[in-house]
This record gives sequence, structure tokens and C-alpha cells, in this order.
Amino acid sequence: MNHPIYENKKNWRKRILNICLPLIFIVLIGCTAVDEDSDLADERMQEFVKNISAYARTFNPNFIIIPQNGAELAFNNADPENELNTDYLQFIDGLGIEELFYNGTLSIDTYRLSILRQLKDMKKIMVSEYVSDPAYIAEAQNRNYQEGFICFVREPDNYHYTQIPTEIFQSNPDNITHPSQAKNYLYLISTDNFSTKQEMIDTIKATNYDIILIDLFFQGTELTPSDIAQLKTKPGGQQRLVISYISIGSAEKFRYYWQPDWKQNHPSWIKKPYSGYDDEFWIEFWHSEWKNLIYGNDNSYIKKIINAGFDGAYLDNVEAYYFLYND
Repeated sequence: MNHPIYENKKNWRKRILNICLPLIFIVLIGCTAVDEDSDLADERMQEFVKNISAYARTFNPNFIIIPQNGAELAFNNADPENELNTDYLQFIDGLGIEELFYNGTLSIDTYRLSILRQLKDMKKIMVSEYVSDPAYIAEAQNRNYQEGFICFVREPDNYHYTQIPTEIFQSNPDNITHPSQAKNYLYLISTDNFSTKQEMIDTIKATNYDIILIDLFFQGTELTPSDIAQLKTKPGGQQRLVISYISIGSAEKFRYYWQPDWKQNHPSWIKKPYSGYDDEFWIEFWHSEWKNLIYGNDNSYIKKIINAGFDGAYLDNVEAYYFLYND
């Protein structure tokens, strides 16, 4: 015999169905569309990254592509329990990861660490750690280098990548022509601490970093081939790489492509506020309008990066495929 509470629930459901039956078909269609987008999002991001890479390499066969976060995309269906997606891996040269061992204090992300251990012999792993106390810097560096990763550590006053640390862990006198050769890197994507472009360039030039990761723009103005050429040599004369940051999974209100009337859901592919970043939105990145902004034509963001003379692109927010549908 059923408990009365379950009988009441069944009767309630019958009444709801009788009232709402004409709407069910419409709702199901909407839910199916959302479910399909969610199910396909990982594949769409894999294709997006591959297409960006293929486009860039038509101009420079050695153009470097490093997606940040979303390391699970290296596997079929973005599931580390599946086989490697060898096709995807052919189009990338490394993997960027934030807060692997430290997120303020020691907080080991064992899930992502296990993924990276499967990939580190194939691709360079570039980790950015955040420490709340300078006392943690050496430990954060050591943990990463013991794993075979290279590491950039930032403190609270450098949370948004505004500063150039002068002390380099694992300084390297070698020429660097590919990320696999690098032992360290600089992550600098804000120019707020520099009054002029040349001041920023001269400060970076004086460092011995193997890889320079910077933004295409200095205070809204694109860097030029002459600017980038100045950064490609270490003070000792050795070659190094200069990589441009670009977000491909989020739209940023301060970028040149943002239109005055854009807002959430207008265009329709601007879907969801990016928590913690007031000027940024998660997007449905597979829409043609967004793809045309990123690659495939002379006005695209990637073409601007190529024209400026960068050695590659650091693709941020590839994990948009997940955060579009999850908090």
C-alpha cells in the first residue's frame, strides 16, 4: 500500500499535466535544444581551437597554440577516462593551467593534476599559481618543477597579471624556439603599471624569461611588429618566444570588437555573466559572428596577432564549453 503522501503527489501531478499539457511539447523542444548544445559544447570547443590553429598556420606553419584551462579537451568527449583525442593534440603546443597547487594557500587540484600527468610528456604544461603569502612562492615553484611543469607565481598585488617579477626560477641561457624548451615564462596581460608602451617594452627586454606572454594591446592600441621584435631576444642575445593572450570563450566589453548596444542575450550568443569579472560574458562560441571576430579574415583577432609578429596565441577560457551550463 502506498503512503498517502505519494498518492497526494500523484494526484497533484495529474492536475498539473491537465492544466499544462498544451505547453509540454514547446517546453520539451526548448529543453532538447539546450541539452543538445550542452552535449556538443566540448566537441565544438575542440573544433574551434583546431580551426584557429589551422588558420594561423596557413600564415606561419610554426605558429604556437596554447589553450588555457580545459585540459580535459585533450580526451575524447572531454573525459579523462576516455582515450586521448590525438587529432586535437596535433593542433596545440602546450596547455596553460591556473591555480593547480596553490589558490591563496596550498590547495592541490588532484583532478586536474592527474590529467596533466597524462599529458606532460606530449605537451608543455604552463602553470600559473596564486599565493596569498610570499613564503609560499618557492614551494609553489618546486611542486610544479618536480612534475615537469613550468610555473609563474603571482601574489595578491599581481592577481590580474600586472607586474613583472624580477626573480626568475630556473633561469635558462638557451635559445627558445618552441615551448618544449622553456623553463620559465612571464605572464603579463595588464599594462596599467606602465605609463608608456616603450617603458613596458624596455622593462620586459631586460628580463631573462624564456616565454613572454602579453596582450596584443597596450592601453587599447595594437602592438606593432617593431614592438614585438624588440622582445624576442633575451639580454644575452638568445632567442625567446612572444605569445599573445586572447580570450576565445568569453567576450570582453573593453575589446575593440565590443559594440555599444551589446549586452547579455544581445546578440543572442552573449549568454551569461562571467562571475568575478564585471566586463566579461560567457558566450556561445560556435556562432558564426563570434568565430568571424576571432579568426578567418583580415579583420579577425588572430590575424591581428599574426600581423603583429607574435610567435603564437594563448587561448583563454576554452572551458566556456562547461561554464555556459554550470556555475
